[in-house]
Amino acid sequence: MNRRVLLPFAAAVLLVAGQAPATAQDIYAGAEDHFAGSQIAKVEGVDAVPGVLYGSDDQQLGHDVSGHQGPVDWPGAARSGAKFVYVKATEGTGFVNPQFAQQYNGSYDAGLIRGAYHFARPDISDGAAQARYFLAHGGGWSADGRTLPGALDAEYNPYGETCYGKDAAGMVRWLSDFSETYRAATGRYPTIYTSTSWWKRCTANNGGFGDNPLWIARYNTYIGELPAGWGVHTIWQFADRGTLPGDQNWFNGSADRLRALALG
Repeated sequence: MNRRVLLPFAAAVLLVAGQAPATAQDIYAGAEDHFAGSQIAKVEGVDAVPGVLYGSDDQQLGHDVSGHQGPVDWPGAARSGAKFVYVKATEGTGFVNPQFAQQYNGSYDAGLIRGAYHFARPDISDGAAQARYFLAHGGGWSADGRTLPGALDAEYNPYGETCYGKDAAGMVRWLSDFSETYRAATGRYPTIYTSTSWWKRCTANNGGFGDNPLWIARYNTYIGELPAGWGVHTIWQFADRGTLPGDQNWFNGSADRLRALALG
């Protein structure tokens, strides 16, 4: 009797007529270099960006990192002004950032408020499955005042078609399934990371996610138009490099508001 052996994650083997099965390496090729904004920078470009002096008491400087950065000097980041960080935990249902423990725990030990994020792969499994995978690999939340709600990185597809082969209605269902699964498990809506251009193109500018904190990517001296449904941003990723390791971010609020986001 023929038996098929499946790898332990969704869509691990894809059979195409006349072609060899796709492997885990095929499905996650380059995942090490897929970080928040990696595809936005490629597609939308990088314009002039503000320096750290843009900040004030009402703007908390932070950053985001992934395996692409390798081990991070967390005491050095704290000395350079970092107040918070998002760390890539997972991608799809088969990739975990190999640097996650060093980055997630190290940032906490250095006094930063930290959170984890998931790089969305709507092409390989449903949103609920990816939320569960994220939660099982570091994406949870605790009301300790030092842990941000998990974030969902929704951006251009590094593997192919911009919207992962989904129409706007399908993408909205996928995002909603991820968000609701995460909220059911943690009591928190996940932060959504995206750009206005991608959101318009792939969700038809859906306005139904206003309960999710917005982490907006715009590499310029101004934020510009926000996606529909959000009247204000929570975090602005304003540059893909700077004084801190990884991408540079401003939290839109005081230190007290940043702690309030962590506390829920």
